Amino acid sequence: MNERTALVTGANKGIGKDIARLLAAEGLTVYVGSRDCGRGQRAVEEIGAGARLLVLDVTDPVGIAQAAAQVDRLDVLVNNAGTSPSLAPPADTDVEEFRRTYETNVFGVLSVTNAFLPTLRRSPRPRIVNVSSGTASLTWSTNPNPQFTPGSGGAAAYRSSKAALNALTLFYAQTLAGEGFKVNALAPGLRSTDLNPRAAAAGGDPAEAAQGALRLALLPDDGPTGGFFSWDGAPVPW
Repeated sequence: MNERTALVTGANKGIGKDIARLLAAEGLTVYVGSRDCGRGQRAVEEIGAGARLLVLDVTDPVGIAQAAAQVDRLDVLVNNAGTSPSLAPPADTDVEEFRRTYETNVFGVLSVTNAFLPTLRRSPRPRIVNVSSGTASLTWSTNPNPQFTPGSGGAAAYRSSKAALNALTLFYAQTLAGEGFKVNALAPGLRSTDLNPRAAAAGGDPAEAAQGALRLALLPDDGPTGGFFSWDGAPVPW
């Protein structure tokens, strides 16, 4: 076990649990962020040595503050928790769905990151990884790309929220660069998770995406910041 510590939000299942597992395998103490205490504890038991439960709902400001007060040391923050209520285009999506989606995918990341910044600032090598989506790339949405067919306005709430997350990633990177932070966004690819029906039917291995998050979480001092990268390390256009 080394002295480094990480927090992964939404880590009781899917890509988040695999990220937590890989970080723990590297010897880090990993806080498994989970809204549900029971599910989080089961994930901790499955991950094994190095895993610690941290009850954390990224949409609950009071709960976020309470969670942050429990963590004395933090070197890596992986903002993985996300939601995708539907695959509908904007014309068929009500404002409330957009609000719910942004509450988790954007405002939740902002709230969690700001709450844990004081602890991250005490780390000699602070790293922040924001789990985004290749579908958030405006370039890929309008041009041929390696991940999906462009020209669809589906999943508008989810995709636009992840585009906003990409902007937030860049702004944090610019703001914190002088303090040694590395802040990057990850496009994990389409994975077999319960994010939405399309993802559930995809068949992609979440553990493969987690490898990309691990790479960004353990970047050396000369590594990039303010970037958007695919799970395999290739740059993704904004």
